[in-house]
Amino acid sequence: MSLLGFKAQNHPQQTLPNGPVDDIDDRATTPQHFEMFVERFGEFTVDVAAAAHNTKCHKYYDRETDGLRQPWADELVWCNPPYSAIEPWVRKAWAEYQNTRGIVMLLPANRTEQKWWQTQVEPHRDRPGSGLRVEFLPGRMRFIKAGRTDVGPNERPPFGCCLLIWTPNERTGA
Repeated sequence: MSLLGFKAQNHPQQTLPNGPVDDIDDRATTPQHFEMFVERFGEFTVDVAAAAHNTKCHKYYDRETDGLRQPWADELVWCNPPYSAIEPWVRKAWAEYQNTRGIVMLLPANRTEQKWWQTQVEPHRDRPGSGLRVEFLPGRMRFIKAGRTDVGPNERPPFGCCLLIWTPNERTGA
């Protein structure tokens, strides 16, 4: 196979110079996937990057309440951040995780080359005492688009996903 003439293209979620686009960023984790995460990690107490129509927890922060500006202390945090601006959420998790009961963040698994991954995740993931582990999920998850109650046909993103899992009470150099 030759790559001659191949033209790489980024997914729209990787190239949003004008900020978030609701059609891309406003998508919900399916109840089936979320229940699997609850079974593994426990009842999440706050959804820090949500909207009223897609939150997974009774307590949530939306655009107006801005989860990046709120304390996450004493919470078991669920975060499915806007994929057009992931880095601020990863930085916030590093700043907060020691005071939480844990943080689970759902991210696209195709961003490992980006600077935020290389500086905020790669040097720390899966290392003893770092507080952060990464799990790459099998297959491709489906998400629920805004205004819908279930997944429609062809609504699977062109990438797999991973979980960033911060566990408090572990020392880190981040």
